[in-house]
Amino acid sequence: MAVTVKSYFCGAGLMDAGLREAGIDIAQAFELDADACKTYRANFGDHITQCDIAEQLVLEQDSCDGMVFTYPCTKYSTIADIHGTRSGDELFLHALRHLAVARPEFYVVENVPGMRAFPVVMEAMTKMPDYYVHVFCPVRSELWVPQRRHRLIIIGTKHPFEVRPPENTRAVTLAEILEDEPKVTLPKAIKARMGGEYRDLPIISDPSKGDIAPTCVAHYAKDKSTRLVVDKRFPLGVRPYSVREYARLQGLEDDFVFPVSDTAAYRQIGNGVSKHVGQWVGNEMIRYMAQSTRLKMVAA
Repeated sequence: MAVTVKSYFCGAGLMDAGLREAGIDIAQAFELDADACKTYRANFGDHITQCDIAEQLVLEQDSCDGMVFTYPCTKYSTIADIHGTRSGDELFLHALRHLAVARPEFYVVENVPGMRAFPVVMEAMTKMPDYYVHVFCPVRSELWVPQRRHRLIIIGTKHPFEVRPPENTRAVTLAEILEDEPKVTLPKAIKARMGGEYRDLPIISDPSKGDIAPTCVAHYAKDKSTRLVVDKRFPLGVRPYSVREYARLQGLEDDFVFPVSDTAAYRQIGNGVSKHVGQWVGNEMIRYMAQSTRLKMVAA
């Protein structure tokens, strides 16, 4: 049985990569950023629409089994407090509008754990009438990949269903994701930061000690000195992560391409969802739809 979803704020498609691997069919995808759409099309096809979701009418879209919302998290994260931008944003209202009008069999919301600090947002996403809602937080990407990345996942289903939490599997090690010949640039800020010229020292991960990488951030291209990996072949014995390594930290296979600048690629990866999170969600929603179909057949 084919299970179809519409993917909102899909970015370059990291969540969708996991959903597809689980067997979910992405019927439509929506994203505002042109570069992200370019990457999405290069990997998945032309079912993505570059648009502002606030201007999209729900009833003009195709029907689907589920809706997946991975709306931007920058206004919900604790780091936004530093810059005075932690507002919560209002994109969730447009997600809520699409959800309330379409009323799919299930819906999924992904964001940072900091979204819990906004009770209005949480009420909107977890108190939908006629939906049974499960909240998982934190979902830890280090179950699968060597990256410390925590996320909030909300799953709503029209029928009662026991969503299984992510299973503890053997995670890929940091040593396994490193390239033999990484293509990286070495900004002068690395030496300056390591010498204490900045407020914060770099986060240095050593694969020989079993370390994992810190959270992949969208602004990494501008702040490569903040997150480094031990590599004795380079000056000072450390270096930044390459684009391919950054993608591997999110669980992407090497055939996932980025037909954009390295700066855009780092941003798309940092803004994305670890692929395995999407795969876990997809597997559970396929189980749910199979159960829902059986219930409808019995009722008939």
